[in-house]
Amino acid sequence: MTKTSYASLADRVVLITGGASGIGAAFVRAFAAQGARVAFLDIDQAAGKVLADEVAATAGTAPLFVPCDLLDIEALRAAMAEVQRSLGDAAVLVNNAANDQRQALAEVTPGEFDWMIGVNFKHVFFAAQAVVPQMQAHGGGSIVNMSSIAWMRGAPALPVYAGAKAAIVGFTNSLARSVGHDRIRVNAIAPGMVVTERQRRLWYPDEKVIAEMRARQAVPDAVTPEDIANMALFLASDDSQRITGQCFRVDAGLA
Repeated sequence: MTKTSYASLADRVVLITGGASGIGAAFVRAFAAQGARVAFLDIDQAAGKVLADEVAATAGTAPLFVPCDLLDIEALRAAMAEVQRSLGDAAVLVNNAANDQRQALAEVTPGEFDWMIGVNFKHVFFAAQAVVPQMQAHGGGSIVNMSSIAWMRGAPALPVYAGAKAAIVGFTNSLARSVGHDRIRVNAIAPGMVVTERQRRLWYPDEKVIAEMRARQAVPDAVTPEDIANMALFLASDDSQRITGQCFRVDAGLA
């Protein structure tokens, strides 16, 4: 399949959170392949270094990897400031980092609740807060927030995760209205069942379960991290310059 080339992304500074593995790593590879100046944040230093080296070998330019615990908002702000000093003002922010820990409603403690909100929503808000002045200085930009179909389908084992992912859509809509006059666009992506290495290890070790889920899709093929990255590329590029305040499902029509 021929990949779309987005000339507008060349040389733009793109910041990705949670970029060391899974869908995040697909974002890093995809934006680097478009000639963007990519930076990514992740707590996993080993995986981040491996990915940075891999992308440097394939894309010709090494992405900037900044280790960061996104639960620490001051550390997040410092990491984003480091990216700005190194690469310049960000034109694109992809708020990707998340954790889809399964939980039983009756067993969730206040501490676990706070941790889930922190890892799935709090950093999204504060990363956007920090990047907006950079995009204003740049003359515009694109923020892409990762939601999920979990809140749309009411996934019973994901009560806090689903709540956080719904909150991301509400925040996306609010932010899009407040920064649109600065030509900053804000959209969300809601992936369907994307079976990453982590997903397969933790939640989908049984191929039969995966097959049953795909049988409920309108299009039976697997939804891949690259499919999600393709949507992010479009939303980050000038080709989508009149699109904001939207949440796009990339789920092969999962019922």
